[in-house]
Amino acid sequence: MNRLVIIGNGFDLAHGLPTSYRNFIDDFWVNFNTEVESEVYQKLITNNHKYNTFYNHGEPINNYKEFKFKLIDYCKEYKYLFDEEMSIASTSNRINRETLFEFKNTFFRDINNKNSQNWVDIENEYYAQLKKLTLSNSLNLEEKNKKVKKLNEEFEQVKNLLEKYLTEKVLNQYEFQYKDNKVHNLVPIYDVLKPISLLSNEHNVLKEFTNPNDIEEIKQHFKKEVKEELSNNIYFLNFNYTPTVSLYSDLLDKDERIESKVNFIHGELENKTDNRVNFGFGDEMDNDYKEIEDLDNNEYLKNFKSFQYLQNSNYNDLLSYVESDKFQVVIIGHSCGLSDRTLLNTIFEHENCRSIKVFYHKNGDYDNYTDMVQNISRHFNDKKLMRSKIVSKTYSKPLPQIKLPKKE
Repeated sequence: MNRLVIIGNGFDLAHGLPTSYRNFIDDFWVNFNTEVESEVYQKLITNNHKYNTFYNHGEPINNYKEFKFKLIDYCKEYKYLFDEEMSIASTSNRINRETLFEFKNTFFRDINNKNSQNWVDIENEYYAQLKKLTLSNSLNLEEKNKKVKKLNEEFEQVKNLLEKYLTEKVLNQYEFQYKDNKVHNLVPIYDVLKPISLLSNEHNVLKEFTNPNDIEEIKQHFKKEVKEELSNNIYFLNFNYTPTVSLYSDLLDKDERIESKVNFIHGELENKTDNRVNFGFGDEMDNDYKEIEDLDNNEYLKNFKSFQYLQNSNYNDLLSYVESDKFQVVIIGHSCGLSDRTLLNTIFEHENCRSIKVFYHKNGDYDNYTDMVQNISRHFNDKKLMRSKIVSKTYSKPLPQIKLPKKE
């Protein structure tokens, strides 16, 4: 039986990479003083250069919350007005108003003010704003069209900022090339990234399936493997833009008994041709989607992932794999949020999907296993089918944590 491994941002975080939304957004404010006049920053905010140090007072800013607190303090000290909603400060003279700081990009302002934690929160916020505009009774169609176009332009700016951050602060700084003398560092995670095989040393693997036919099929698989009559197959569906999982695919390919493949379903950093970064929303099962579609304006569908999947063959390649044979899904570091609902529903409810195993995050007494399976359940229309496929926590495990080295 095949194994399809779904890789999400938690996989990169398990390697010590600064790829979380908080890492990204805090980096913006940490570098505010030195980058404020750069083209990238000036597309997002307006800042009067005479007041570059109003927030500093000798201490660096680490995040937007600190920035706002110090901006408020500055306004009180120098009798400036502060608008909490717009996050701006200005002179008290309304006629000759002088802005100290203001967000040009209101979507960027909103995700800062909401203090979002995860990437799925950002994609969900985009869709929430799109729906709000679409369903508004106070706007005419012309006004809606104008505001949706502005929302898409602002979302594109955030996406470009994300690509810049991941390229400069992750891709260019960490070691993503396989090196023989560093293999031992990868072992804890390498040991869980294997096909269903005797090589995997998974003593309870048969207990991860409920269908007797599936159990018997795996037993026969093991018998054939002993006789060297087959190779073992593993397929990585990588939702990350970084190449971390390729380290393991390269290692697995060194074993002639294993065949592995990586599908960068959401694109790759620095690929501007056939696999651009796909950042948007992917829940066409939502009740309001049909109303958005019926507006007959493609601007409203611009950031839906399904249309971006059609830019290359990655999605069709996934479907071919899903259709080819029975498989077990293994989820590593993916939150299974609604922003990927259409794609995940296609996988989870497929008749060839026989089991869904979760590697969860554990921190002290807390773990997110329950949160993850609750998220998975939202991708099922058939809840009975869902319960028969999800592997219980007894046979699931926390994902090991390691540190990927920086480039020398």
